[in-house]
Amino acid sequence: MIKNIIFDFGDVFINLDKEATTRELNRLGLSELNPELMELFLAYERGSFSTDSFITKVSPFFPNIPTVELMSAWNAILLDFPEHRLAYLESLANSSSYRLFLLSNTNSLHMNHVAKTMGESRFNRFINCFESVCLSHEMKMRKPEPEIFQTVLEQFELNPEETFFIDDNLENTQAAASLGIRVWHLIPEQEDIVTLSKKLSDA
Repeated sequence: MIKNIIFDFGDVFINLDKEATTRELNRLGLSELNPELMELFLAYERGSFSTDSFITKVSPFFPNIPTVELMSAWNAILLDFPEHRLAYLESLANSSSYRLFLLSNTNSLHMNHVAKTMGESRFNRFINCFESVCLSHEMKMRKPEPEIFQTVLEQFELNPEETFFIDDNLENTQAAASLGIRVWHLIPEQEDIVTLSKKLSDA
């Protein structure tokens, strides 16, 4: 019996354009996403350094480009958060049928951008649905590292067999499943989180 649900954020609730940041960085003069820059991106997502340090480290790759343009390119991946998904999540939270958690690979710039574009009231509606919001840059680890799932299970005393995890990244769901967690690899172009009830009944 499922008692706990762990949600990813991007392309589960908020829509993403996963190629947008690369396109925007190319527009600013980046010919290719080289390994050194990619490692900076992943380290920032893991919370290895502050936002100010991240900007300082990335800026040399884009000489003469204003910081505001770099930040805009970085946030270009983030699109809209459909109201029907937020309403569904709220109804699920209000039912008190499950313990709800958010587990997201993200960073401070992205979360601040989401909060700003959603507006304080709407963002708080979202955050307040969860018992805990677990973000990679705060936890200093990221999916699909098994440690991040194990940490959530242990911190909140969750039985993996009673826990359901939803993510649009197959590698992440495979990592969770290896720990005994029930999973749904959600395909954004074909599925929507509002069909969760059916998935839970089949779990």
